[in-house]
Amino acid sequence: MSAGNKLKRSQIVYDEAGTLRQFQRIQAAFTPDLLRKNAGVGDPSTLPIFVVGMPRSGTTLIEQILASHPKVFGAGELMDLDHVVTGLRDASGAPTIFPEIVTEMTGDMLRQAGLRYLDRVSSAAPNMERIVDKMLMNFRFIGLIYLVLPNARIIHVRRDSIDTCFSCYSLLFTGTQSYAYDLAELGRYYCAYEGLMDHWRKILPHGFMLEVRYENVVDDLEGEARRIIDYCGLAWDEACLRFYGTQRPVLTASAAQVRRSIHRHSIGRWQPYGRMLQPLVEALGAQMNQRMDLEHIPARLS
Repeated sequence: MSAGNKLKRSQIVYDEAGTLRQFQRIQAAFTPDLLRKNAGVGDPSTLPIFVVGMPRSGTTLIEQILASHPKVFGAGELMDLDHVVTGLRDASGAPTIFPEIVTEMTGDMLRQAGLRYLDRVSSAAPNMERIVDKMLMNFRFIGLIYLVLPNARIIHVRRDSIDTCFSCYSLLFTGTQSYAYDLAELGRYYCAYEGLMDHWRKILPHGFMLEVRYENVVDDLEGEARRIIDYCGLAWDEACLRFYGTQRPVLTASAAQVRRSIHRHSIGRWQPYGRMLQPLVEALGAQMNQRMDLEHIPARLS
């Protein structure tokens, strides 16, 4: 595993400083004053449900639970919001840079951005009340979603940080998760992601975003599923508990897992490899060392 990741890392270009700097720029642009000034100006549609989080955190399971509801369509990982963001223009029509452009957008510009997103996604399931967009990287745009689609639902899925990162490290992604092939880089990226999510929690109105822990879903599937469905403004349907029988395309690495009933196999999966994960643990922070007895964990990572 280590050798494979080292080889993959040598074949890609990853601008870590630029990536982490963008997270800082987003926090600087999205202030409480900006959100207060533009609250409610976006399109009022309740169609979108955004499921966000880190890869391998349980987001595919949450989407599958939602997509098992007869009034919900699971659209998978859509690039539509990213396209809307890259297509933003200033008042003169000139191309702009996110996130700084948001501080200059009028209410009408924000509303039009929401409409452009809806135009892109609504045709996928015209008879459904909700459409799930599971593009994980939309966590960068949560503040923008609040402004352009104030009645959208955002579900942030979290899993144990070491389990999440180890699962990323153990997988060869088909996408552009360039941060995932070096343990220290992976840990620093995770911390930056958590820092941005903390920012959203501080400035968003209470209840706008729903936090779901993967481990809680495993321990209490029905309780958590009901909480999710209620947050989305839908009536409960027992089909959500039989998510593993829902027939729909699932294109992520979790495709096989969501075809099975709930299980605990992925909880604590990192533990046999703890010593080799020390660069990750150090990057995540000293407090993580309290959860690992490295003297009693095997040192081999095959």
